[in-house]
Amino acid sequence: MERMMAIKPILTPWLTFLFSVACACSVANVYFAQPLLESMADSLNVQPGLIGMVVTVTQTGYAVGLFFLVPLGDLLNRKKLIIAQALLSALALIIAGFSWHWASLLAAMFFVGLMAVVVQVIVAYTALLAAPQRRGKAVGTVTSGVVLGILLARFIAGLIADFSGWRAVYLSSACLMLIMAAVLGKAIPATPLAPLKASYRTLMLSLIRLFIADATLRVRSVFALLIFTAFSMFWTSMVLPLSERSLSHTQIGLFGLAGIAGALAASKAGLWADQGMGHRTTGIALALLTFSWLPIAFAETSLLLLALGVILLDFAVQAVHVTNQSLIFAARPDAQSRVVGAYMCFYSLGSASGAIIATQLYAHWGWHAVCLAGAAVSAMALILWRWLQK
Repeated sequence: MERMMAIKPILTPWLTFLFSVACACSVANVYFAQPLLESMADSLNVQPGLIGMVVTVTQTGYAVGLFFLVPLGDLLNRKKLIIAQALLSALALIIAGFSWHWASLLAAMFFVGLMAVVVQVIVAYTALLAAPQRRGKAVGTVTSGVVLGILLARFIAGLIADFSGWRAVYLSSACLMLIMAAVLGKAIPATPLAPLKASYRTLMLSLIRLFIADATLRVRSVFALLIFTAFSMFWTSMVLPLSERSLSHTQIGLFGLAGIAGALAASKAGLWADQGMGHRTTGIALALLTFSWLPIAFAETSLLLLALGVILLDFAVQAVHVTNQSLIFAARPDAQSRVVGAYMCFYSLGSASGAIIATQLYAHWGWHAVCLAGAAVSAMALILWRWLQK
């Protein structure tokens, strides 16, 4: 059922930039809630220990979309798929912005996460359109847009919320998604491959077979599960101790800007993977990730140390993430959408579990419990990397 790529690479610098912007706008929808959790809890009369469910439900929707929607990129016209997801994202965001009940907000956020997987359809499309010797660099560049979207989402959400409330964040993003759908409709090429002659059921079964047969995909998926559990544990719960220090939404969101180093690392990690240094890059990044929890543990007393920890954590997570994607795309260039869908399911599961674990730990035992758990998860990933070297 596999297809051979019978086209010349057509990924231009302009298209790469556009894909990066589209990814930034789309992924931001998943992370807007993190600096807004306290405001949401107050607005909807939800207990602080439960408000992390907003992030968990969004990530659950993302995981469902990764498994059931992203593989469609190997079956359908990617251009039409991307535009349809952008339009449905706008609809889900509008519903979230007008939600006045806990249940309706959770339902809307599930669909926000479900449609946000357009990011991975775009990343897989990037890998398809790029020249093989430049694939890692191209994926790294577009992933830099993803990182910027994640980091700027917190700052932008905090800034808008301070002036207009948390609902304005989602309504503003809905307008942006509509504009993005129009721009992408005119700018991106149609899928340059012949249609895949297979049913959806056959497509999904092939995804499972790919995961069973491909050792690189399995190992890199486990790394994704662990690093994004740690990543989500920090970013979901960070707002809680900082809110107790009376920092505004905007001030809390500024810490997202401290992680811009992670975005800069992303494209470099892809280049290093192209040069055969992916395994070494992974080990160094995982060591930095584990160490980053030490300065993060001082968040309640030192904002400077917290900023240092944010830089280290975001650099490490994104370096591993870009390396992971570069390696799995190189291993299976004939099934880009399916491999990234399978891989990113573990990313989303890690993000969802990290969110609920962190808020529960903070509610019962405080910030240091969150940091100890985050360091433990990070160390597990480092131990796995070391074991694989034997």
